[in-house]
Amino acid sequence: MLKMVISKKGMWVGLCILLTGLMMAPGLTVALDKVNINTADKEMLSSLPGVGPVTAGRIIEYREKNGPFKNKEEITKIKGIGEKTFQKIKDLITVE
Repeated sequence: MLKMVISKKGMWVGLCILLTGLMMAPGLTVALDKVNINTADKEMLSSLPGVGPVTAGRIIEYREKNGPFKNKEEITKIKGIGEKTFQKIKDLITVE
């Protein structure tokens, strides 16, 4: 049970305890790994913000035709991934 503390220091300690407990909760998954756009399947690619099944299919088609992506920015060559979408996903993807 989390005890409520009025002081700011106590609130931060309580928040840290709460967050630690949530991270250790059964069934709670925290995705820390980036999506490798050179190996990810359609389902994994579709989990990226702004990338649906159609765009995910285009990513797979592109890499099958052109080989692996050399850098993250290359994904902007895919129809449906413009600068706005790239800004949303750039920290969530990798080519390694």
